[in-house]
Amino acid sequence: MSSHLTLHHRLWRLFPPNQRRRVLTWAAALAAPGIAEAAPLARDGVILAGEFTRASGLGESARLTLGALELLGVPAWPLDIGPLLPAHTADVPPPSPPATDPPPGAALILNVNAPLLPLVMARLPRRLTRGRRVVGLWAWELPVASPEWRAGARFVHDIWATSRFAADALTPLAPGRVRVVPLPLAAVPPRPSRLGRGDFGLPDAAVVVLTSFNLASSFERKNPLGAIAAFRTAFGDRMDRILVLKVGNRNHAPADFARLETAVAGAPNIRLETRMLPRGDALALTAAADIILSLHRSEGFGLVPAEAMLLGKPVIATGWSGNMDFMDDHSAALVRYRLVPAHDGRGVYEVANALWAEPDIDHAAASLRLLADDAAARAALGEAGRTMAQALLGTAALAEAVRSLGRPPSGA
Repeated sequence: MSSHLTLHHRLWRLFPPNQRRRVLTWAAALAAPGIAEAAPLARDGVILAGEFTRASGLGESARLTLGALELLGVPAWPLDIGPLLPAHTADVPPPSPPATDPPPGAALILNVNAPLLPLVMARLPRRLTRGRRVVGLWAWELPVASPEWRAGARFVHDIWATSRFAADALTPLAPGRVRVVPLPLAAVPPRPSRLGRGDFGLPDAAVVVLTSFNLASSFERKNPLGAIAAFRTAFGDRMDRILVLKVGNRNHAPADFARLETAVAGAPNIRLETRMLPRGDALALTAAADIILSLHRSEGFGLVPAEAMLLGKPVIATGWSGNMDFMDDHSAALVRYRLVPAHDGRGVYEVANALWAEPDIDHAAASLRLLADDAAARAALGEAGRTMAQALLGTAALAEAVRSLGRPPSGA
């Protein structure tokens, strides 16, 4: 029996990843329970379902949202859905289990992206899904949604998008049901541990540039090779200029990690940091850097740049996509770009007619030189970024979104 299963698995793996995901999404949609046709009113708090135990952007989104709900005084029942998802790893302790069961009137907020939402709905106990207002808390990184997201939209009454960029892409899936709810980072601000430069082996006299990304996400979208090219263009082998590449989940994509190693081979001033750091220590690394560099091709929100801004760190970032909700020319060094067809070797971002940004490497290098040579400019840009992020990434949007769950839809 096991040999047949192995053969079937091997045959399944012959299909392209995007086709496998599409089949799984539609199969789960057939098994998932339907939702009430009319959105029920929700006035008894929320069930927040997310990957609380995952060290990822979605995991941090769930943890941040839970913390903000608690600050707002909204009754919230956290539900870790990581074990319901494929390839889940438990990297972070789960939240404390609630003392009581959620009441029937509590809304169900699913912080899982649309292709996997039907799978979660199919695996959740019916008492948590039946008769509830269901919300999808989603981030998407292209200006048009992937076709497989359409299946997930059938199982939610409302969509909360983490940026205007994401909302514009998702609105065609659910016209009139999408609202922008940015991650409330300023309400639950980043708290670095006490580690300093010495703990990371970084010299005090050097200007340190940090690029952070996760190999479980799209390598092409995060574009670390662009960051390396900009740094090398700006500084060559100068040992008083250090680039640190913080790489999460290095084993998730060995071929991509090999490309990264090849790109930094022979560069004495570029370092790879691949340890799985506790969140506080990862934030301490951000705090230890002088400049945060994000030459992404697209972002649904931009968690790392947002955290850096709240820590008062100057950010150099591609001037396009979700990060533009909390950045402008005064609060960050925005890098020029041109729009090109999105091409992702893993197939996640292979969507017909989708575009993303190709950042201008020379412009990024010029911004790196300017900030590296001027400590006062770094301090001023960092403070401007902190002020803007604090103003725009609070709880106001989340509070209004929760209130809207207890109101009839407009026109009702």
